[in-house]
Amino acid sequence: MSNGDLLLFDKRGHVGYLTLNRPDKRNPLGLAGDGEQFKAMAARINGDFDLRCVIMTGAGSAFSAGGDLKAMRDRSGEFGVDNLRLRDHYRDSIHGIIKAMWSIEVPMIGAINGPAIGLGGDVASLCDIRLSAASAKFGATFLKIGLIPGDGGAWLLPRIIGWSRAAQLYFTGEVVDAQTAREWGLVSEVYPDGELMAEAEKLASKICAQPPQALRMTKRLMRDGLTASFDTIMEMSAAMQVLVQRTDDHVEAVNSFFEKRAPKFEGK
Repeated sequence: MSNGDLLLFDKRGHVGYLTLNRPDKRNPLGLAGDGEQFKAMAARINGDFDLRCVIMTGAGSAFSAGGDLKAMRDRSGEFGVDNLRLRDHYRDSIHGIIKAMWSIEVPMIGAINGPAIGLGGDVASLCDIRLSAASAKFGATFLKIGLIPGDGGAWLLPRIIGWSRAAQLYFTGEVVDAQTAREWGLVSEVYPDGELMAEAEKLASKICAQPPQALRMTKRLMRDGLTASFDTIMEMSAAMQVLVQRTDDHVEAVNSFFEKRAPKFEGK
């Protein structure tokens, strides 16, 4: 399978629309070059200071069904090389996806429009807020195909849904429906399939109404808070608070509060 243009990107106002674009194969991930495509997209997003939120979804009927099982079975393409080269493939084309997603500075909404399985589920989990279509399904089915969660999910998933739920998904390989995913905290809301993108856009508009510099800093504090010490986060918070208190957007926010009007933030 050709890797092609995996990612489509469109910008409307302050919102970016990021689409996984291999619908004929249910948006498989981890082909040669995929890590570089994600890295380039992350740099594009981070470098556009007019962007305040990104909605990520999948083309066709799936968000992403994960890796290319046919290539794994046939030991073809990236899976037909020696062990050292295969390790590099994981580092570059699979881990590269995860690291690029982790590096994105603006808030990410995952509009999970269909199955999000394996690597696809971990990419979905890297979105800050996940909204699900009613027909979507979620699974960490690595053991079912004789693999381990080798793309960072073993670090990420227990932090999202807790150790016990994550262990249940990994150890059984079961696939859960959207309502179960909501009950477990894997997604925030479930909507009818035809309403998913409209609801994601409503949420994005609320996020875009916030001051963009403070948005990015807040996401950074939350991400670093997963691994940094309490004292480190407190020091980072003090430093970042000084920065945002010197912005025009902070002045606009305070003035609009007293003037009882909606603020207009310029990112300055």
